[in-house]
Amino acid sequence: MRVLVAEDDADTTDIVVRALSKLGHIVTAVATGGDALHAGVAGAYDVIVLDRMLPGINGVEVLQRWRAAGIHTPVLMLTALGGIADRVGGLEAGADDYLVKPFATVELAARLTALQRRPVIADLPTRLQVGSITLDLLKREVRRAGREVHLQPREFALLEQLMRHAGEVVTRSMFLERVWGFHFDPQTNIVESHLSRLRSKLKDGFTTDPIETLRGVGYRMRLDVEDG
Repeated sequence: MRVLVAEDDADTTDIVVRALSKLGHIVTAVATGGDALHAGVAGAYDVIVLDRMLPGINGVEVLQRWRAAGIHTPVLMLTALGGIADRVGGLEAGADDYLVKPFATVELAARLTALQRRPVIADLPTRLQVGSITLDLLKREVRRAGREVHLQPREFALLEQLMRHAGEVVTRSMFLERVWGFHFDPQTNIVESHLSRLRSKLKDGFTTDPIETLRGVGYRMRLDVEDG
């Protein structure tokens, strides 16, 4: 697979490039935020390794700009900051996974392979509809009864999961894994707070909440939403 490595530490870059190249991957390395931003937009990569603390433009901002530009390449963020808040911040920006320094290259390679195997948007339906709510993945647009609903990236991703599984229960752990890339519970109210904002935006101007809470179980997108 084609891998972009954005890392400003020369020793770390050398180790990663050597390890991935030995596995047969084609690796491109850049050392600044500006170069990473350009490479991610211009190049067709299967996965990206992105250091959080890049010079010029930091990794979090680079990632935010990629996602805003519609670049959905899976990103594994490298960070020397191991706190939950730091990891949540990177995932909030649009990272698919993270790895705390120092790390084993065998783990890095395994995580990249797992990310590359995930279905990409192009392999899935790009327009979803449940009742009067439509979600267009290509335009990054959500509408209810023809009225546009402006969502933040994580709110959009939460709604996508609910709509893909309309009528089915989506648990908190499923949201954490599919939207934030957590394979553990970080013990925060990150899911609940984002869902609260999503519900508020979807219900604005309407009487019916399209999302149902099943206490102690999870959440479900209603199939019988009435607009009024």
